Amino acid sequence: MPTTTAHHPTTPTDDVLAREQAHLDHARDELRRMRETTERLDVSTAADAFNAAYLDLVLARRVASLQDDPRTTLFFGRIDCRTEHGEETFHVGRRHVGDAHGDPVVVDWRAPISTAFYRASPAEPMGVELRRRFGVDRGRLTAYEDERLVAGDAADRSGILAAEIERPRSGPMRDIVSTIQPEQDEIVRSDLATSICVQGAPGTGKTAVGLHRAAWLLYSFRRRLDRAGVLVVGPNRAFLDHIGAVLPSLGEVRVQHATVDTLLDHGRVRADDPTEVALLKGDARLAEVLRAAVWRNVARAHDALVVPRGSRRWRVPAYEVQDELDGLVTRGVRYSAARELLPQRLAHLVMLQIERSGDFPGDTVQDSIARSAPVRTATKDLWPALDPAAVLFGLLSDADALAAAADGVLTEDEQRVLLWERPPRSKGAARWSRADMALLDELADLLDRTPSLGHVIVDEAQDLSPMQLRAVGRRASTGSLTVLGDIAQGTTPWATPSWEEAMRHLGRTEHELVVLDRGFRVPALVIDYAARLLPLVAPGLAAPVSVRDDPGRLDVLRADPERRSLAVVDAVRSLTDEPGSVGVIVPDAFVTAVSSALTTAGIPHGRLDADHGDDEDRQVELVPASIAKGLEFDRVVVVEPAAVVRGEPDERTGLRRLYVVLTRAVSALVVVHSEPLPEVLTG
Repeated sequence: MPTTTAHHPTTPTDDVLAREQAHLDHARDELRRMRETTERLDVSTAADAFNAAYLDLVLARRVASLQDDPRTTLFFGRIDCRTEHGEETFHVGRRHVGDAHGDPVVVDWRAPISTAFYRASPAEPMGVELRRRFGVDRGRLTAYEDERLVAGDAADRSGILAAEIERPRSGPMRDIVSTIQPEQDEIVRSDLATSICVQGAPGTGKTAVGLHRAAWLLYSFRRRLDRAGVLVVGPNRAFLDHIGAVLPSLGEVRVQHATVDTLLDHGRVRADDPTEVALLKGDARLAEVLRAAVWRNVARAHDALVVPRGSRRWRVPAYEVQDELDGLVTRGVRYSAARELLPQRLAHLVMLQIERSGDFPGDTVQDSIARSAPVRTATKDLWPALDPAAVLFGLLSDADALAAAADGVLTEDEQRVLLWERPPRSKGAARWSRADMALLDELADLLDRTPSLGHVIVDEAQDLSPMQLRAVGRRASTGSLTVLGDIAQGTTPWATPSWEEAMRHLGRTEHELVVLDRGFRVPALVIDYAARLLPLVAPGLAAPVSVRDDPGRLDVLRADPERRSLAVVDAVRSLTDEPGSVGVIVPDAFVTAVSSALTTAGIPHGRLDADHGDDEDRQVELVPASIAKGLEFDRVVVVEPAAVVRGEPDERTGLRRLYVVLTRAVSALVVVHSEPLPEVLTG
């Protein structure tokens, strides 16, 4: 028996909707009161200037989190529950709103009571008797839909839920807080101590799940994560610009954002490695080579340490000095930390000599000995100071140094691949590559421990090399990880073959793997078309299933080469007749030509690139295929699939890039081509 009832009033006299709108107006008034109360707080009452500055920062964050967006509603749902206190009603929204007495007007979607809004079902109602969803238009409630959770009854699919999922985008990404599904909610609310890996097919909401998890963790473990921090790592700057608006809409403004390139910023990137070289530099075996290159700088003690003090000269035998060196090497501390300990350890050996003579000087004497010229000279000779650039410069420019560090790890041929053909004169003149940044980061951690954050969320993780994964993992060495990606969308030559391997490089052999294969974003016609590529790009990976009622639209248009640009313009013009975003995804080499064609046709558009998003809110965006990953548009025009494939180093990577490109559409996909399509797409 159906239990879902939809109400779409045609007049403003619907009593239920009027009462709910009145509650929304009341919630806005209370939110304004909360913000104004915070703005009136006086930081001058702080004990000192430091505390005043800190309080000012805290209050600024608080005021920012209390801003109201009139384009949206403060709540999107409601649950009527039977609790130990009797029957209670809770309106669920993006942030908590309370009245002057402290009673909740809106409960935060992250609060424990809100879990039932997402997970309650007729089979397991979780104390919920009624779940209500609201239709919204420009900040006003326009409809409501009631679902009575009677055990044993099967509810119809929510029309408001489906409409929200399929609602036209005003930008390439938005939050899914009002449409979170039970399997997504379980990931979002997993405990902070749990590291999770999410294998998510296109349109399953894996990226949004990761962002909502960040917001939930900061809400649920606020004190711990305020100190330790949360970081989201994305594939490129344009992608981060798009997700940057999501977290504030969820009530969070305290999450750091980075790309792998900005995270591993150890110098200016001035060179591009050939694929063979980049693959080898990304290999996890390089970690062993770098470790050997660092620690082989610790010398052997061949001479005794002699320290004059007063009228006597104290002599420490070389074997005792060597024992201290060996102890520090095996102690497990970083190279630079061990070097800082060495003067005190050597001074302690001298102190033992002094005490054996019957003298018992104080601790200040040991500090004085540690600062003495002989001890400082011995430290410099036995344990020289290092920096990452100098170590890597030495390896890539000196065949003998590389051979010593890579002995038993890399073959002679592999060592020749790594060596610079024309070594620069100094480390300052070195032209570092993107792959070198991960090596420099590894070296920096070997010298000085990388600080750990409380939680790190990494999206599109399948594209990272083993050395890049190690770099991300060490930033959560004492925290936890949420790893998001899709093996089928691996579009780098070093893309991971399995999540088990990727999690090992991240330092998380113990983790929870969750598979999301129900597609809420991509319609059936589009996902089924793109899934024809899966046997070639990810054998054994199950095809995703679209759960949307609307099958979407798919048009494949063949055009003569000389008319291809006109065909693209016509396709774009036809898609701009309706509200919503339009993405024009082209091979990177086609961007300038297609942009010119659109401009000539009078179609305004933005252009995305890897380093910058589009600051303006435009209906049409021109997107190079190389940065389409993670983006979504209502309607998409894909230009020349064969050229997309050809633009990658190998066919498998090219087909994976095409799979990504074909799955960016929320409602309609138009493919325009003059070259033959890949054979699997012609059936």
